[in-house]
Amino acid sequence: MIQLVWYKRDLRVRDHRPLAEAAARGPVLPLYVAEPEIAAGDDVSPRHWSLIAQGLHALRRSLAALGQPLIVRCGRLPDVLETLYRQIGPFRIWAHQETGNRRTFDRDIRVRSWAQTRRIPLTEYPCRGVVRPLRDRDTWSARWAAYMQQPPVPVPEMLMPAPGNLEPGRIPTHADLGLPPDTTAVQAVSEAHAHQLLDTFLHQRGKPYRKSMSSPRTAERSCSRLSVHLAYGTLSIRQAVHALRERQMEVENASFQGAATWRKSLSSFDSRLHWHGHFMQKLEDAPRIEHESYIPAFDELRADGFDADLYAAWKHGQTGFPMVDACMRCLRHTGWLNFRMRAMLCSFAAYDCWLDWRRFAPWYGGQMADYEAGIHYPQVQMQSGTTGINRLRIYNPVKQGHEHDPKAVFIRRWVPELAAIENDALVHEPWQMSAFEQQAYGCVVGRDYPERVVDHLEAYHHARDQIEALREEPHIQAQADTIVEKHGSRRRR
Repeated sequence: MIQLVWYKRDLRVRDHRPLAEAAARGPVLPLYVAEPEIAAGDDVSPRHWSLIAQGLHALRRSLAALGQPLIVRCGRLPDVLETLYRQIGPFRIWAHQETGNRRTFDRDIRVRSWAQTRRIPLTEYPCRGVVRPLRDRDTWSARWAAYMQQPPVPVPEMLMPAPGNLEPGRIPTHADLGLPPDTTAVQAVSEAHAHQLLDTFLHQRGKPYRKSMSSPRTAERSCSRLSVHLAYGTLSIRQAVHALRERQMEVENASFQGAATWRKSLSSFDSRLHWHGHFMQKLEDAPRIEHESYIPAFDELRADGFDADLYAAWKHGQTGFPMVDACMRCLRHTGWLNFRMRAMLCSFAAYDCWLDWRRFAPWYGGQMADYEAGIHYPQVQMQSGTTGINRLRIYNPVKQGHEHDPKAVFIRRWVPELAAIENDALVHEPWQMSAFEQQAYGCVVGRDYPERVVDHLEAYHHARDQIEALREEPHIQAQADTIVEKHGSRRRR
């Protein structure tokens, strides 16, 4: 029987159990289905397909070197599988589990139903340390650690080609999927590039990671930049964990200059890999949080209106707050921004602009090259104050600018309207310029650069008072206790 390997967000040949299991049992048909229905989602942008297409080209070359190139089809699932069934007869399906959005969840349900109707064996393996199903959060950290301790699955020595002379199929263009062309900067996506980044981070770039990851200027180089590869599966998180452990052993008792700094930075990276799975597990356990707040009563907080003008100013980096605007423009152009600044952008939308997270979260996720629904929605809710359990953190955008871009290098790069201002403090607060200074620097606030769209202090007090008043109600506190029990982190052992 033909062994069909259904590729989704796992575009690699290394540490790929479905591929290895299929190769051990007979002829292999590796398949990727480009789905216009998924691409049409409000959390998808053209850059996502640019990244996936790169990964598919690289994966096809890797599989061809093993004996069987990747088969690519464009259409709806399970319709594509039904067509293949009629062409080549029965097959067995091997795949990884996916923790995605509602559309991919419904797609997986359709495929399972079709496979059951056709009596097609379908085997799905855990991925990314996510546990399905998970009855008790108390055991999750131990199970995550146990999964990561397992050695990565070796690459099959060869793949027996599937009979039938199927055409490999053209990797679809943006137009094929109904997407506009992609004109943004795109990070390279392939297994080779992923492992190169991992190596340079663990041995070269990552030394200042702990201190540098909060600034958008220094984080660009000092962060691992592996998030895109983890998102599309050109690197498994288990591979990253194993490489990290080896590096930690090298520096554990080392006395070379900078060893202590390395140990601290590697420890911080270790925590981030653990949190990656922690947040993915949240959406796996409660898919509803993609569309409603952890505590439904919080959905009513911002239900009294949606300011389209504030939303547009935030989306386009025209809020009049230089650090906010610089970060948004950077994200839109490159698809990447360090975690703290992503949190600040979300905070500004949710608190300063008082926007309903359900309205801005899909578009915001679409700007991220490394978009993972399982990380994005729990994070957006946490930064919007709707979980009922996390400490309310309302970022002061001016303070964040002074702390993480004191010389305004990052702001001047992404907000060229302010580049000619010689005084760094005024770059952070252009509204403090006198009329003479505005004319002298060629930057008149309200003409060349926007006025502030909100008063941060007023917005801060309004948001804090509204949310804290709701959190103090007894029935909300009771629901929060339930959320802690179901989703709260546990101390690692």
